[in-house]
Amino acid sequence: MTNETASAAELWDARYSESERIWSGQPNTVLAREVAPLKPGTALDLGCGEGGDAVWLAERGWRVTAVDVSRVALDRAIKHAAAAGVGDRIDWQRHDLATSFPTGSFDLVSAQFLHTLGDMPREEILRKAAAAVAPGGVLLIEGHSGLPHWEQHAHPEVRLPSPDEVIEALNLPDGQWEVLLNEEHERVQVMPDGESFTRTDSTVKLRRLPQR
Repeated sequence: MTNETASAAELWDARYSESERIWSGQPNTVLAREVAPLKPGTALDLGCGEGGDAVWLAERGWRVTAVDVSRVALDRAIKHAAAAGVGDRIDWQRHDLATSFPTGSFDLVSAQFLHTLGDMPREEILRKAAAAVAPGGVLLIEGHSGLPHWEQHAHPEVRLPSPDEVIEALNLPDGQWEVLLNEEHERVQVMPDGESFTRTDSTVKLRRLPQR
């Protein structure tokens, strides 16, 4: 890996090493809601973390390629999948998406909270994500629409786009995509000190039209 890749890997390995588990192990709520009606096929999970989404998809019949930069996270995800009995349905790949991207086309490409406090070309990565969607497939992007108040002053350089801005930055060809969902919504999140607060997230769900 390049020094840039190693730096990103070190950043996230250190984050995941802070505790035995960071995430709940459950799928993201919007992913579960929006994907449940879809016919299972092939899926690409970008920034899979500890594997909650990938395992949920595999349990429902999807064949999943799950990608993360952190070896610590991937090792946990592999154990999670094995315990759930779906390890053979998931291809775990380590990528720094700023410098490499998995090959192939997929019926579902999911990018759930693909954010980082480091330098990451998110718009370019999401354009590659769109290019990886097979005709008739779905691109699902979930993200934050604002930093929690305890991070706003520490990271003034971080900009979180609206769903309209996410769609515009994808530069999708005219007549080849259908917008299924473009919204912001509120959810309650628990702060590190145990206090809860309401934050705003955004959802973009697009379908690549079948070829004629």
